[in-house]
Amino acid sequence: MEAVLRPFTVVGGSLVVALVVVRLIDRTLLRIDTRHPETPLWGLLRRCRIPLRLMLAAALLLGSFGQTGIPVVVHHAVGIGQALTLVLIAATAWLLVRAAAAIVESSYARYAAGARDAARVRRVRTQVTLIQRVVTAVVIVVAAASMLLTFPQMRAVGTSMLASAGLLGIVAGIAAQSTLGNLFAGLQIAFGDMVRIGDTVVVDGQWGTVEEITLTFLSVRTWDERRITMPVSYFTSKPFENWSRGGAQMTGAVFFHLDHSAPVEKMRQRLHELLQECPEWDGRSWSLVVTDTTPSTIVVRALVTARDADAVWTVRCQIRERMIEWLRTEHAYALPRIATAPAPSAEEDRRAMPPGPAAGPEGSGAH
Repeated sequence: MEAVLRPFTVVGGSLVVALVVVRLIDRTLLRIDTRHPETPLWGLLRRCRIPLRLMLAAALLLGSFGQTGIPVVVHHAVGIGQALTLVLIAATAWLLVRAAAAIVESSYARYAAGARDAARVRRVRTQVTLIQRVVTAVVIVVAAASMLLTFPQMRAVGTSMLASAGLLGIVAGIAAQSTLGNLFAGLQIAFGDMVRIGDTVVVDGQWGTVEEITLTFLSVRTWDERRITMPVSYFTSKPFENWSRGGAQMTGAVFFHLDHSAPVEKMRQRLHELLQECPEWDGRSWSLVVTDTTPSTIVVRALVTARDADAVWTVRCQIRERMIEWLRTEHAYALPRIATAPAPSAEEDRRAMPPGPAAGPEGSGAH
């Protein structure tokens, strides 16, 4: 009877202890989160329940599976112990990644709640995102190396190859030159404040918003909801436009090609009236001037300001549409015109032709 109950007691007791401990910790975090809603850390740490259960269960089983007394377990104790060790390392890495993500998200949430500068908030968001990715990558690499070192064969291979580690490092650096370049470029972008998540940029003639920044690539969401994925090294080696750097406010231009008789002063007054009715105009500045002239038209430029790129696009479209409608209905003569004349008829062509030399009655022969 003892041979039957002992395995259930050992295994079941380990699992029950793990579940009870995690339950107590979860309830404690829930109470703290309820009492301190201004700090999201405690609520975020509750996401670590599953890896914590797995880690505690693996640790308890690793220390007690030898007490089961089952012959099969005793005979394969080395293999079972190594398997539980691998599970323990993986669960610990999972727990660390979840905890690090909770700490980073909590820190960013508290900073964003109290910050007033949107550009600085985007900068911090970019930095904490990349820091979280670096921590995750380091934990995964360390966990994978630790799992490999649990195998005696891998320890022997590692010892024998230690002498050639320098040469392997050089070869790996040359082979992964592009990847390492993107990695350092990602860190340079994060802490050099060159481009941030949420910035409005123009790259290769494409206008869009930075949606994601990783250690190797950057994703730009264009105005038509396409995603452009580019290596981060592009932003450290080539020029690009960042409309959000130094402030999101922008100035937009609208051009009109009109007749020389266009009422420029009335257009200036009408532009001011339209801007007063446009909620996207920020009221900073506006102007309307003639910037060029040709033998048939003049070029009138209207300048308007807005709080960001989206707003200035809306203002430009509204001003262009409503100003043209006003000119068409109130001052149609100001629209560009092309002077044309009706084509002459065949009879008019013959009349306009000059008379030719007179011919003799017998032709053009000489007498």
